[in-house]
Amino acid sequence: MLPTTIKLLKNFIFSPCVLALIKTAESFTERETRRISQEFQNVSRCFESPLLRDKPADTGYDCPMAKVLLIDDDRKHSELMQAYFKRYGINLVCAYDSVEGFKKLAREEPDLLLLDVMLPGKDGFEICREVRKTSNIPIIMLTARGDVIDRVSGLELGADDYIGKPFEPRELVARVQSTLRRSEVTGPTAGELNFEGLSIDTEARVVCVDDNSVNLTSMEYELLLILARRHGRKLSRDDILSELRGIDAAILTRSVDIMISRLRQKLGDSVKPPRFIQTIWGRGYSFVAAPRADA
Repeated sequence: MLPTTIKLLKNFIFSPCVLALIKTAESFTERETRRISQEFQNVSRCFESPLLRDKPADTGYDCPMAKVLLIDDDRKHSELMQAYFKRYGINLVCAYDSVEGFKKLAREEPDLLLLDVMLPGKDGFEICREVRKTSNIPIIMLTARGDVIDRVSGLELGADDYIGKPFEPRELVARVQSTLRRSEVTGPTAGELNFEGLSIDTEARVVCVDDNSVNLTSMEYELLLILARRHGRKLSRDDILSELRGIDAAILTRSVDIMISRLRQKLGDSVKPPRFIQTIWGRGYSFVAAPRADA
């Protein structure tokens, strides 16, 4: 091992490209730059342990290979994103219209849905609406529209996040990772929260109202958890936004009210006075359900 390392190191140091680098400040051609980079990688790998050499790159996400479905009619862009996502341990499955998208959604059972708004036939809003009738899969909308109302519409329909086009691929990966983490069980906080008429099983991520299970999106679940864990406290919209990471605050300041409204509808909390979530006019919201005595 050592002689091989010394030989490669010697070849690298005395290679024409590196000697030229030492002797002159002139720019390299692209071919020379690639050659130096390759030789440097060969030498560097000699100093890695065999275990590290065969280890996949750090994906920044704990799941071995998350599966994400992208519905976007731009084939070239989708294929580029597919290759980029793979570098971060994400298997990106592509569909190019709503028909193919629904088929792959049922067959592939992805962990998250990336949904372009501007699609032929059914647009992203229509697809989001249909998906939400039967599934709580996390959804991120991709939109080239600049109007605030268009972006809010996706969140109102049940999307968990949105990102405007054009976007940096790394930012999209970060949004995907953040949304997936919100869907995970967080070990240190696992357990049950029990209130009069409502219970939250944080291990199974199950919410029940009067012993009946309630289907919530990952964003709605996270919002309820934020409120319930701060029972009795007044939370401003900014407080809530600081907990809902990965979302554009400028848009969500307006959308917090929409999400609270959707959450109340699903919890059957439309009565007055409210059973669970109370509006504090000019301040924000408070979770007011009484903790259960036998909890």
